[in-house]
Amino acid sequence: MKNLIVVSNKTQIPFFADLGDDCKAITADEYLKNESEENGQIRVFNLCNDYSYCKRGYYVSLLAEARKQRPLPSVSSISDLQNKDSLKILSESISSALQKALKDIKGDEFEISIYFGKNIAAKYNSLAKQIFNFVHAPLIRVFCYRKNDEWRIKTLNAISFNEVPKAHYSFLQEAIREFFGSSPNFKKLKTKSARFDIAILVNEEEELPPSDAGAIKLFLKAAKDLRMNAELIGPKDISLLSRFDALFIRETTSVFDHTYKFAKRAELEGLVVMDDPQSILRCCNKVYLHDMLAKKNLSTPKTWIIHKDTDLDEFKDFPLIIKKPDSAFSAGVKKVKCLEDLKKQAAEYFKKSDLLILQEFLQTDFDWRIGVVDNELLYACRYHMAEGHWQIIDREGGKTKEGSVDCLPLSEVPSEVLKLAQKACKEIGNSLYGVDIKEKDGQFYIIEINDNPSIEKSYEDGIIGYQLYSKIMSVFLQRLESR
Repeated sequence: MKNLIVVSNKTQIPFFADLGDDCKAITADEYLKNESEENGQIRVFNLCNDYSYCKRGYYVSLLAEARKQRPLPSVSSISDLQNKDSLKILSESISSALQKALKDIKGDEFEISIYFGKNIAAKYNSLAKQIFNFVHAPLIRVFCYRKNDEWRIKTLNAISFNEVPKAHYSFLQEAIREFFGSSPNFKKLKTKSARFDIAILVNEEEELPPSDAGAIKLFLKAAKDLRMNAELIGPKDISLLSRFDALFIRETTSVFDHTYKFAKRAELEGLVVMDDPQSILRCCNKVYLHDMLAKKNLSTPKTWIIHKDTDLDEFKDFPLIIKKPDSAFSAGVKKVKCLEDLKKQAAEYFKKSDLLILQEFLQTDFDWRIGVVDNELLYACRYHMAEGHWQIIDREGGKTKEGSVDCLPLSEVPSEVLKLAQKACKEIGNSLYGVDIKEKDGQFYIIEINDNPSIEKSYEDGIIGYQLYSKIMSVFLQRLESR
């Protein structure tokens, strides 16, 4: 991918001459007049003097979006910079980081300059990165002041290249090189023939990640074989997203943590995203899934949505399954054997959610897991219950035990299971999903749809092997090429 730096004056261009073959600097007038650059293949870094509405800097970002390129800052970021409410939101969200970073400052005023997410003083980099993640402009200047022993943000502005002190020039060049991934100290996996860059979000601290190390290596290989560069990033690397064309999330997703923020930011930046924010929102909430499945007449176990005023004495048939709306990986799901258990567990879960899911218990030896990507069937597994337990994952007793997994050819899976899985996924979107289905007395019931399904080496790939990873990466390639 080509990095295009747009400046206001020709005299500024030589500064960017030594940033690498994939970096080119031009003036705003040249950019606005030139429509010959291939759409979707360029990242535009707008360093113009003025981002005000209807000024050249504004039009550079506006036309970059129209040309399906990826401007930094985006038009929405420019709007946020001029919005007092956005400044208030930023101040509140980084307040603790601001106090920590500036606690040793003697005076009551402080100025911090942020160049591509970094400050010239390394001790302020954590704060600089948080501000950059919120504003997402290449060059930022923040004025802070202290009042009643508390640091606050007074003004925050995107600055132009000509506002950078000459004493900061060498640092700015290094910050740009690192941001582009061309710094000698920056680990790169990119090959000269790579057509697109894909970020794969992983978390080394996660106890049960959706993909193990073996699977991740195969995803990297599959991308490379399709002439794409895939690179691993972590939970703290949201500021790096602008370097990439696509984001593949291989960390358990949640609406309430950084995974959703990554997906949302990537979508706003114009990246191809899997899992996309809509899929995360829909799949991570079991209340939504139940309502959607019911409206589409897709078969599920008997299910009730309960709230704090629900008369639990009406439930007579036990055992039942009670779930928190955002339950995942068997966590937040309990089997209650009697009314007393139900009331006790409901009271505990109601501390976190106003609505809960109550479901009839279906005893089975295994769940079908059907993998679907881009509305096409991908794999089929049987996830067996953990030994002596009613779930696939047994977390009781302080240890985690998992049931066995066997993978089957799609041709050996009941056609009703495959059809049910595909119908369910079409109601969510066209991303990567894993549909859990129970089979009881010849009938099939959807248990849930997962937006971030497990794909581990020698498990889900047990039948088609490397082809599984290649198929998923091919979906990224097709979407990137069709932009």
